[in-house]
Amino acid sequence: MPAVNTQAAPPPIGSYAYLAASMTLVGLYVGLSPLLVAAFPVMLLAFLRFGIAALAMAHWLPRPADASPLTRREQGLLFLQSLLGNFLFTLCALHGAWLAGAVSAGVLMAGIPACVALLSRVFLGEPLTKRVWAAAGCTAAAVTLLALHRQHGVAPATATPVAAWTGATLGYLLLVAAVVCEASYVVIGKKLSARVSAKRVSAIINLWGLALSTPLGLALAWHFDFSSITPGLWALLVAYALAASMVTVWLWMKGLEQVPAQQAGIFTVFLPLSAAAMGVVGLGEPWGGSHAAALGLALAAVWLVTQPAGARAVPSSPTNGPVGPMQPPREPGGS
Repeated sequence: MPAVNTQAAPPPIGSYAYLAASMTLVGLYVGLSPLLVAAFPVMLLAFLRFGIAALAMAHWLPRPADASPLTRREQGLLFLQSLLGNFLFTLCALHGAWLAGAVSAGVLMAGIPACVALLSRVFLGEPLTKRVWAAAGCTAAAVTLLALHRQHGVAPATATPVAAWTGATLGYLLLVAAVVCEASYVVIGKKLSARVSAKRVSAIINLWGLALSTPLGLALAWHFDFSSITPGLWALLVAYALAASMVTVWLWMKGLEQVPAQQAGIFTVFLPLSAAAMGVVGLGEPWGGSHAAALGLALAAVWLVTQPAGARAVPSSPTNGPVGPMQPPREPGGS
């Protein structure tokens, strides 16, 4: 009987395209988010986002007849993915982008791939190499550069220099928190992608986000003057809700079905690139030397953690099994 090479084939180009498209859309709405945050309180904005998306994804929520019920562990992971990747990421990213600016948001988000690699190593029990420590140092240096650079236009003209610096620094800290939340979202999503369909994951984590934001969202909506919102802002809100909760999540989960988490983390670099481009081109924000240096450091961190240490040949043999851990069967019904 001839030997059969069962080594896993490289992920198809389509999976990489799903991941790249997802992060590009995330970066675009992060870059545009200051326009919405200026019109809506952040918790009300989150509540409206999840509510609009819940209506659009209602038909994705029911369990297919041929699918297994979710285990308690999967239910817990779905809640955690929503809490970190939807709810807290939304609050931290929107507040941070508003305080520090879309350009700074884009630069700091460049640290997501390094953070994904770090969390993947922790979850897999792998030791931290010198390359990973160097990447962490580059990320820390990028954050320090931005913290020492007070971006013009962050605070009102009447604010003191101390108040402006404090507001920008708080924005940077919130953006760092958003990076950690997004990296956790990637790692948890990889754990779920083997068994739960992309559509159902998108609908369930959005529903959890709606539940988390409803108490404060309803309280803010009761006192909010909705007549002050222009038709253009309503259209932007609907586009933001569908992109953030529906399209980007589905694209990301589809890509994760066949791409390892650390490789998927590389594609989060499209987030800062598109966010920074939106800030400069769409919102007219300035681009300074500190931003360029910080972006260079962040991208250096990405390069350090995403370069392979060296490929090892796997000989064809009847006893060779698939490379990597055994995955449980994926939930049927839907994509």
